[in-house]
Amino acid sequence: MKPAFKPGGNIAIKTPPHEFEQTIIFYRDILGFEQVDALSPDNIESIQFRFGDKRLWIDKCPQLSQAEIWLEVVTDDIESASRYLKEKNCYRRDEIEPLPDGFQGFWVASPSNIIHLLNQE
Repeated sequence: MKPAFKPGGNIAIKTPPHEFEQTIIFYRDILGFEQVDALSPDNIESIQFRFGDKRLWIDKCPQLSQAEIWLEVVTDDIESASRYLKEKNCYRRDEIEPLPDGFQGFWVASPSNIIHLLNQE
């Protein structure tokens, strides 16, 4: 049985350090998006913006040489989703970024290598 999938509330742009500040300026100053404090007002590694009903995260990632877009997808049954995606030859990519202990979710890449966080609704 196919589990239910729907868009999550988060979109992340992972940027290398040399693009981070200009990316923040683009969304904050040029487009005028409302900045929302991420973890703390002095957090310089991750900034959030309102993006309609979503949160747009801009994350500084020293290991990257170019920006990447990461998307969140939620499901009503994370175990079923894991099995279903494996059956469809979509493999987990848990090495991408550690998730907190006890987190109900995992990473997967689309055929075009867009990273998705699959998260229990």
